[in-house]
Amino acid sequence: MTAIAVKQPAKGRIRVLVIDDSALIRSLLTQVINKQPDMTVVGAAPDPYVAREMIRELDPDVITLDIEMPRMDGIEFLEKLMRLRPMPVLMLSTLTEKGADVTLRALELGAIDFVTKPKLEIATGLERGAQEIVDKLRIAAAAQVRRVVPRVAAQGAPVASRPISARASTEKIIAIGASTGGTEMIKAILTQLPADSPGILITQHMPVGFTRSFAARLDGLCRIRVKEAEHKERVLPGHAYIAPGAQHLLVQRSGANYVVALSDDEPVNRHRPSVEVLFRSVAKNVGGNALGVMLSGMGKDGATAMNEMKLAGAHNIAQSEATCVVFGMPKEAIAAGGVDEVLAIDEIAPRLIALLSSGERHRI
Repeated sequence: MTAIAVKQPAKGRIRVLVIDDSALIRSLLTQVINKQPDMTVVGAAPDPYVAREMIRELDPDVITLDIEMPRMDGIEFLEKLMRLRPMPVLMLSTLTEKGADVTLRALELGAIDFVTKPKLEIATGLERGAQEIVDKLRIAAAAQVRRVVPRVAAQGAPVASRPISARASTEKIIAIGASTGGTEMIKAILTQLPADSPGILITQHMPVGFTRSFAARLDGLCRIRVKEAEHKERVLPGHAYIAPGAQHLLVQRSGANYVVALSDDEPVNRHRPSVEVLFRSVAKNVGGNALGVMLSGMGKDGATAMNEMKLAGAHNIAQSEATCVVFGMPKEAIAAGGVDEVLAIDEIAPRLIALLSSGERHRI
């Protein structure tokens, strides 16, 4: 897996190369990007073959890459690029089930993030999404791509740990928050967890149409069951529940059981789903039976509520800067005082298992 560590962007404008077979998209993206005072389009390529030469000549800081192109599709080009010349990539994806699957593959290959292209009224759609595009380009340009392969247990292989007690499995909740770069980090954790793990609630910033594909992809890799969360369903041991795009995920109590709640309330910290909303519900309704995990992401979503979790008795872990795609969310959670341990991505699942197996309440 390719992990990315944040660095300070170079002085001067962010140099962007646009790769798309549509002349209209190339023109619109160029207009959107060139309106920004801190970035400029240094080239626009109609296909990966032209782009390959432009990358050599222009040395861009970041590229936008369309997935569906003739001659060589974006995924094939991305795979070659990340093997031969790793660099920050922002994917342009279609908002379809097929587009979601392919986009998730792009993130596996090392793309930093993606934006969705509207199917109709492209010009209006891109104009509405201009802020998201330039924000994500800034994040991408501040990333240093490096080859890092986490020591993730092979699929189906036993995890070296003591069994998790049935009581811990039913009483505990693991809550995970993530944003940019989080999809691969979530996979790295979930694929290491045994089938008797407690219920897991996950908020990953992701748009409508992608969370179901993300859950299905993980479900095929993990010992636990992974699914998109449904309103009022019971949280079961050995299951992970992912917040649907555009809905907040919360946990509530129903007698002795935990249940999922979904909400269409306003975005929090500009996000819906929001990590803040999930973590606050965990602090209120799970308290000391919770384990919190903050993974890679830009911004501060979830930082305040993670501190509330800690004050309620939860044990919280933040991903280390060296293994994050973007260290923003873990950094803010640490600064807010809500983090007990900072661990590399491949250390988090074994630590969760150890805490659950021993009932340890270690504080640092």
